[in-house]
Amino acid sequence: MVALTSIRTSEGKLEIVDQLLLPHTTEFIEIKTVEDAFDAIKAMKIRGAPAIASLAALAVADHLSRGLGSSPSPDYLGSVPALKEHVEGVLSYLYTARPTAVNLGAATRRLTKTLQASIDAGKDPRGIAQALVAEAKEIDAEDVGRNKQMAKHGGEWLVERVKSGGGSGAQLNVMTVCNTGSLATSGYGTALGLITYLHETGKLQRAFFTQSTPYHQGSRLTAYELQSLEIPSTMLCDSMVGSLFQHHNIHGIAVGADRIARNGDTANKIGTYNAAVLAARHGIPFIVVAPVSTVDLEVADGAGIPIEQRPPIEACLVRGALHPPTLDANGKKQQATVMVTPEGLEGIYNPSFDVTPASLITAIVTEKGVAVKKDGEDVFDLTPIV
Repeated sequence: MVALTSIRTSEGKLEIVDQLLLPHTTEFIEIKTVEDAFDAIKAMKIRGAPAIASLAALAVADHLSRGLGSSPSPDYLGSVPALKEHVEGVLSYLYTARPTAVNLGAATRRLTKTLQASIDAGKDPRGIAQALVAEAKEIDAEDVGRNKQMAKHGGEWLVERVKSGGGSGAQLNVMTVCNTGSLATSGYGTALGLITYLHETGKLQRAFFTQSTPYHQGSRLTAYELQSLEIPSTMLCDSMVGSLFQHHNIHGIAVGADRIARNGDTANKIGTYNAAVLAARHGIPFIVVAPVSTVDLEVADGAGIPIEQRPPIEACLVRGALHPPTLDANGKKQQATVMVTPEGLEGIYNPSFDVTPASLITAIVTEKGVAVKKDGEDVFDLTPIV
C-alpha cells in the first residue's frame, strides 16, 4: 500500500502537492513565502482542516528560519516589539485564508501563546523566533500520531457497536464524505483513517464515498487515496446516498469536521448534513472523527459557526483530464476546465460547508476517545475527549 502526502519538507524547502491537479497530475509547488501559503489555502490547492493548519504553521517556521539565516537580519528581528508586531500580523493574515476551519485558528493561537510565553521568559528576538520555529514544526509533527489514535478509537467503537446489534463486527461497509485521508492531514487521515484502520485489521468489506461536488474531493482525492491503498471501494454521486442506504447494508458513516461546537453540532463539507439525515432515517451510526483542535468550546452550537461561501463560478465549472487521455509535450495528461451551466447564470448558492446538528450524530471521536450522548439527550458532553 502506498500512502500519499499533502506536504513535504526537505533541505529547507517547503512544498505541497497541488490538489487541484489530482488525480491526473501529481505536481508539487514550493511555498516560498507566507503569501504563497495564504494563496494555496484560499485557492484550495491544499485543503482539509488539519493540513491547512500544518501548512500555515510550517510556513511561519520557514519564514522565520529564513529570517534567522539572513545577513543582514530583517528589521523584525531588531527588537522584541518589532518581532511581536510582525508575527502577530503574519498569524492574523493566515487565519483569514479559510475561517471555518478551526484547526487553522488553533494553530495560530498556539503560536501566539508561544510568542507571548517567550517574551515573558525574557528571550531576545532570535530566541523567540527559534521557539516559534520549534513550536510550528511540532504542530505538524503531532498530526500523524493523533490521526492513528482516533482511527483506532473510532474503528473499534464501530466494531463493538455492530456486535452489540447482533452483527459479527467483520465485513463492514462504511461510507464517507469528502476527503479526510493523508491529503487532508499530515498523514493517515481522520475519517478515512478509520476506514484504513478497519481495512488493516481485516474488518472492512468495502468503503463507499460520495463525489462531494462541486470540488469533487471524493471522486478526485478520496478515490485516488483508496486506489493507492488498495482498499475496495465504490463511488456514488451525492444524490445517491438514499438509494445506497435502501439497497446496501451500510454499517456506519464516518466523516471529518472543520469545526465542532461545544454541544456537538458539526460543520463539515457541504453534503454531510444530507448524509446524516438519511443515516438517521435508516438507523445507521453516524460518526464524526476529528482532532481535539477541531473542537471549539467557545462556540455554543452550530449557529455560531461561520460558513464560508465560495465564489459562485466554482459551482459552474468542472476540471479534469481530457478523455480519451491526451498527453502534452512532457508526457502529462492534458487537463481542461469546462463550464457545465449556461453563461451568466444568476442565483448560485455555493456554501463550502453545512452544519450537522448533534442530534443526528451518533458518536464524536478524537485522539482522546469516543463521546456518545446520554440517553434522552440531543447534545454531547465533549469534556472527556478534549
